[in-house]
Amino acid sequence: MALIALVLAALVVRPPADATWQWQLQGPIDRSVSARVYDVDGFETSAAEVARLHRDGRYVVCYISAGAWERWRPDRDRFPAATLGKGNGWPGERWLDVRRLRQLAPVLRARIAMCARKGFDAVEPDNVDGWTNDTGFPLTARDQLAFNRWLARTAHRFGLAVALKNDLEQARALQPSFDFAIVEQCFQYRECERTRPFLRAGKAVFDAEYALPPARFCAEARRLGINAIRKRLDLGAWRRTC
Repeated sequence: MALIALVLAALVVRPPADATWQWQLQGPIDRSVSARVYDVDGFETSAAEVARLHRDGRYVVCYISAGAWERWRPDRDRFPAATLGKGNGWPGERWLDVRRLRQLAPVLRARIAMCARKGFDAVEPDNVDGWTNDTGFPLTARDQLAFNRWLARTAHRFGLAVALKNDLEQARALQPSFDFAIVEQCFQYRECERTRPFLRAGKAVFDAEYALPPARFCAEARRLGINAIRKRLDLGAWRRTC
């Protein structure tokens, strides 16, 4: 089983380590943005739109929530009530009990399959750091590692690269399972050094800052080799680059 996982991981196409990126989860996708990697909503983006981005020469990442329930998603009723925890700070979202993988796996596997079916290159499973938050469940680091590694294996089985979203506390342990990393505000909170396991492995690290102006993080981002941009919290098309 471990050998199969290694083979599948080796077959996926990772984003270039030095690629520019755009992260847009709201509004019509602005294809005029000069970025090699586009990270867009998996449900809202059609296969035709993914194909257009590919024709533009983009590497396309499928955003899904893996560790939180969202009330507006078409599959919201597939999540058993027992898996729903406290709100995660965003309206209409609740943490999931990632220990209940047997119950969550069919729904999350279907989401990852959707990304593959639409032709995405990679998947970004969000909200995979519940163990460091007040979820309503007694989640441990071990619980989170097991869940996150399952996500990575599942993505690879569908031929998709997979991003580790935040969870920098476990970056060293999870780097071998994931193909690149996406983090938020690591310069503002002085956490970017924790991405070094990915950087040392030659894997891309993408960062979004919401409060700091580019002049406050670009020099350090270049030094570390992190692809950092300034975004607004609504994650529309607007961005500022280094």
